[in-house]
Amino acid sequence: MKARVTVTLKNGVLDPQGKAIGHALHTLGFLSVGEVRQGKLIELEIDETDREAATATIDAMCRKLLANTVIENYSIELVD
Repeated sequence: MKARVTVTLKNGVLDPQGKAIGHALHTLGFLSVGEVRQGKLIELEIDETDREAATATIDAMCRKLLANTVIENYSIELVD
């Protein structure tokens, strides 16, 4: 089973990389761009057939390694 984990900064957490991306886009002439927030996408393949078990395992991975839950949110999408 394949999964996508999207990790983003929580609201209120400063995002200097997002600000740098926004500034670069403005410099390139994309003046309609407002606030930019960056994140990361992690694609996993897991040897599991049960969707609930896969979600639970990936959730544990996120809490232990893939996301800093103090400042980041994450979402899990299972892909068939």
